[in-house]
Order: sequence, then structure tokens, then C-alpha cells
Amino acid sequence: MLIVGLTGSIGMGKSAVAARFREHGIAVFDADAEVHRLYRGPAAHLIEAAFPGTTNASGVDREKLAQSLNLDATSFKRLEAIVHPLVWQAERDFLQATLASGARIAILEIPLLFEGGNDTKLDAVVVASARAEVQRKRVLERAGMTDKKLDSLLARQLPDVEKRRRADFVVDTNGSMAETHAQTDVIIGKLRDRPAQAFAQYWI
Repeated sequence: MLIVGLTGSIGMGKSAVAARFREHGIAVFDADAEVHRLYRGPAAHLIEAAFPGTTNASGVDREKLAQSLNLDATSFKRLEAIVHPLVWQAERDFLQATLASGARIAILEIPLLFEGGNDTKLDAVVVASARAEVQRKRVLERAGMTDKKLDSLLARQLPDVEKRRRADFVVDTNGSMAETHAQTDVIIGKLRDRPAQAFAQYWI
């Protein structure tokens, strides 16, 4: 089974590309959604122990956690040390279940794929990309987002130009949804011909 990473900076259109993969019947693991699930329960007590006062009855309070993370330059590394192993296990479970279903391709949608060094455990990487002004416009339309918050997020992400350079395939999402779909469809056709090696090396 071919394991493909899907990534791209915030506001670059990853979700649209992921949705197109799903329309083709290809299973997609959403790492962001898994983190949200972990924050609602399984990881909450671990995060509370590391960052006191950042949880409530519903799990992790993301605003309080963000405030706590901003107090200490090492905080993000400590949070990653808690969350990343749990996400990796969920990814492994997903890949094993997908392989058992007889699938030939599986997608891991991971926003910080390159930043976490996880691109080495894949057969191919697809990057969603758009012009900086398009990205900023999209993100600032989100509720609660500000220029300051966006700049802080971008500072922790690999520049788009570097992600494009390291990608096997790039989906340019500047245009219409139909154009994004058409590019994704071409990539899917090319993926079907690629050799699959990563699962046996890293995920068994």
C-alpha cells in the first residue's frame, strides 16, 4: 500500500485536496482532527500535568493552552513530546486498518509534516500551495483570526517555497475548485504507478 503525505501551510487548501482524495474512495487520516480528539479526552490529563490550568471539564482549553505556550520558548517542544507519540500511534492504527481493507493508497494529512520530520516515512508527499496574498485573505476570514495570530503561526511553519521544493507533487489552489480537483485527479493517476515501500519499513 502506498503511503502519501498531504501537507501545506495554513490556508493553502489542504482540506479541499483531502476531500477530493476521499471522493475517489481513498482513505485520509486527518492529523488535526486527531489532535482535537486527543484534546477532548485521551491527552487532556497529560497536558494538564505539563501545563497546569489549561483544561476544563470538556478537555483542553485551546485559548488557555495557547497563552501558556507563549510564556516559554520550550513549551511547544514539551507539548509535541506529549501529543506526537499519540498521533503517531493513531496514524499507525489507521494505516494498518486501511491496508487490511485492501486499499492500495492511504493519505496522511499532516499540517506540520516537514517540520516534524515525518516526510521520511512516506512514499510520496503532496503539497497544497497558494500565493501569499491568497493565503492571508483566506485565513483572516476565519473567526477569531488576526494578523498577529497568523504571523505567529507562519513563523512556526516551513516557508511555502521550501515545502514546494521538497514535494513530489504540488496542487496549486489559487484557482477554482474545479481546477484544484483536476490537478488532484492527475496526481492520483500518477500515484497509482509509484512503488510502495514505506509501510514495510516504518509502520509495521
